[in-house]
Amino acid sequence: MVDFVRLQDILREQLKDDRSIKAVDASGPTLETAVTEAALLLDIPVRRLEYEITEKGSPGFLGTGKKDWKIRAYERMYIEKEKFQEDIFIDPLSAQKPLIEDKDGDSFVQLRPEGAFLKVIAPAGKGRKALEAHAMHELLGRGVKNIDEALVAGLIKEAAGEYVKVGDFDRSPANASTATVEIVENEMKALMQVTPPGPGGCDIPLETYITLIKNHHATYGIKEDFLRDFADRPVYREKVEVAEGIKPIDGRDAYIQYNFETDQSKARLREGINGKVDFKELNIIQNVVEGQPLAKKIPPEKGTPGKTVTGKRIPAKDGRDTGLPLGKNVHANGDGDTIIADMNGQVVMVKGKINVEPVYTVQGDVNLKTGNIIFLGAVIVNGNVEDGFSVKAAGNIEVNGTVAKAELDAEGDIIIHQGINSKGGGSVRSGRSVWSRFIENATVEAGNMVLASDGIINSRVTALNRIICQGKRAHIMGGRLRAREEINAKVLGNPTSGTETICEVGFDPKVREELDRFTASKEALEKELEDIKLNLQTLINIKKQRKSLPEDKEAYMKELLDRRQIVIGDLKKAIVGIQKMGELLNSLSVRGRVSASSRVYPGVRIFIRDVREDVRTDYRAVTFILEDGLIRVVKYEEPDQAAQKGSDGYTAD
Repeated sequence: MVDFVRLQDILREQLKDDRSIKAVDASGPTLETAVTEAALLLDIPVRRLEYEITEKGSPGFLGTGKKDWKIRAYERMYIEKEKFQEDIFIDPLSAQKPLIEDKDGDSFVQLRPEGAFLKVIAPAGKGRKALEAHAMHELLGRGVKNIDEALVAGLIKEAAGEYVKVGDFDRSPANASTATVEIVENEMKALMQVTPPGPGGCDIPLETYITLIKNHHATYGIKEDFLRDFADRPVYREKVEVAEGIKPIDGRDAYIQYNFETDQSKARLREGINGKVDFKELNIIQNVVEGQPLAKKIPPEKGTPGKTVTGKRIPAKDGRDTGLPLGKNVHANGDGDTIIADMNGQVVMVKGKINVEPVYTVQGDVNLKTGNIIFLGAVIVNGNVEDGFSVKAAGNIEVNGTVAKAELDAEGDIIIHQGINSKGGGSVRSGRSVWSRFIENATVEAGNMVLASDGIINSRVTALNRIICQGKRAHIMGGRLRAREEINAKVLGNPTSGTETICEVGFDPKVREELDRFTASKEALEKELEDIKLNLQTLINIKKQRKSLPEDKEAYMKELLDRRQIVIGDLKKAIVGIQKMGELLNSLSVRGRVSASSRVYPGVRIFIRDVREDVRTDYRAVTFILEDGLIRVVKYEEPDQAAQKGSDGYTAD
């Protein structure tokens, strides 16, 4: 097994071999000339060059004894641990040890009014030490003279990380490096720009940078670590951020921590082996007992103020408090931060408030024995709801049997274990969702979605969001179905029946119903107005011929004139209503789609928004969508997770 450290050693040996191949020999009358020649031969910047002096040069004396500087140079190479950590297996034992990043030592030159200074930093990890030759090259490149070479060698060996004077230079104050500071972004940042020094120009030390920044009133958030490195490796002619304020942090608002599932997102609809949908496994009803804590308010937090680089305090907003969402049959504890149930029952969220609703249970059928049921809570019927009876509830309605020609009305969900067969009468209306095994010859309306596992037959079904029909016998045959977002079934239509199946999506069903009502009213009013005009014209013609009308005819004509004014006013209202409903329909941004996972038969009529498509051929596993003003057929699209879940969290799986 090769661990990461051993791999680095191997790679370094390979790099040494590479250097021997890529190394070049260069010479020149000065060390700087030789280094420049080597950089040209290797086609790299001088900064990336490493070299060894093979022979020191000499200027000679009176033209004799002159010798060139000779060096062997190669490109500086780095080993970065990050480059290999992703791809190389690391021995678990070595992985327990902290990894130190390998970093070569380096040397830096600063020219100050007092002289030329050299700073040497030690390597890290397995990095190489700074080279004396490199330091000498840097000093000579800056025009330093009277270099104390012994001191340079000592600094290279010691690598203490402090600037020490090692020589002199011909100072040119006009060529000194300069720096400018500006405060920006509402005093939240300080930017600095530095110009490079010219020949004989001094550099700017760390202390001067900090003093300059403070002189511009930036006293807070100065990035001293950054400036310390910047003083060694300055970036010229670019604006760099040297100070940064702290933005204020607003306190977190108070919030309610619920001890029950508010959306029931984990509830799932499952079909058993016998084909029966077992709604009891959904945990739809969350029962609580008297004295049970239902929710707790977490108090707001104080805000953390910020500060500009100039030291100005920026206030922060404290978190806002919130009231307890107290509904029916609950109360707050003595501390005023916890909601407690007053009674046994079902905990539900109604308009953002916590309520405990008692559950009324009918042990058998809803019939003559029980009469109609009106209850301000949830109702469970363990039998059937027979013809002619009604069940109305402020919470959920759950029927373990079937619903016949009856009326069900709930502000919550309606769950029917067996199915609905209303025989052309009765209705089922839910403020949220309707869940039923099958729907036949019924009128169903839901504020969220309608789900039927065994099919929808010859029914009028309206859902604000979706109609989902999924299961082994999930057919939609006959009737009119309306939903804003989606209608999805296994099969649409029937090959043997002449019953028309109409699917309408892409609009708000409530708005569409209003539009249909205004349209029907307009047509009826226009017909009545036309009849009034004909009758009036007849009476007017008679009056012209006879110069007068009998008293009853005169009264009838006045009645027609009065009625005409009323009809004209109602007609104007209908036209305005049609325009308004049309604008609402056009403003909807929902996509709208009709899908069949298995088959679509001819005879199905599809409306997406205001575009109609009559299906004239068989389709298999398709989805109808509206694109560029036309209804197009695409590959079947499964309902996404959101489509299979109502707002209450139940799914169609």
